[in-house]
Amino acid sequence: MYVEHNFFIGLRDIDFKNNLKIKSLLSFLEDVGGIHSNIVGYGLLDIPEKKRSWILLNWKVKILRRPKYAENLTVKTWSRALDKLYAYRDFEIYDESGKIICIASSKWVLFDTQKLSIIKVEDAVKEAYTIELKMVFNEEIKKLTEPKNFDDVCNIKVTRDMIDVNGHVHNLNYIDFASQILPYEIMQNATDIEVMYKKEIKEFTNIKCFYTKQENDHFVTIKSEDEKELHAIIKLS
Repeated sequence: MYVEHNFFIGLRDIDFKNNLKIKSLLSFLEDVGGIHSNIVGYGLLDIPEKKRSWILLNWKVKILRRPKYAENLTVKTWSRALDKLYAYRDFEIYDESGKIICIASSKWVLFDTQKLSIIKVEDAVKEAYTIELKMVFNEEIKKLTEPKNFDDVCNIKVTRDMIDVNGHVHNLNYIDFASQILPYEIMQNATDIEVMYKKEIKEFTNIKCFYTKQENDHFVTIKSEDEKELHAIIKLS
């Protein structure tokens, strides 16, 4: 099952050069994925009844052209694999001429909101999502490794407006954290984006962001204030 939705790039979605921001691009992907889940009965509004929610583990994104303000985009998504523990969802973004300007893949786990634990992907879920055997990348999403050395560090306080319906920092806000320490030109010009989420960030906590440059790759490692917990690793190039 393929699902499509149209998006208009508004003022809130762009940087000062009128280019689509990474956070806004990911929000388009997130929204169309949510539309798909709503259609098949495992969306946000179905959580109270089914006690099931999706938790995002990874993003892998390739930007072929960064669109600008006032462009209309079509975002297409589909479920390409469901195994015992993981669900994989891929995406394509088309411009008004019908040309693909971005491809993306994501990895998810199913969460039992009553038991508060990750569970196996149930048969009912597998039956709801029709699998399309189309893969935008030639390989699966790989695990990111925390850099051994850091070039810079910054402290960030988590505020109430960052918290989502799951009671922790929404995944899109991790891009905001990264933007506080990454060179601005990297946020503007990056064409390859990978995110690996490890441990949720809760309200009224403090975190640390560590920046590392390795050749053409730029890493942001997000950890707890005491540096004992790894929350996420973001890689841009």
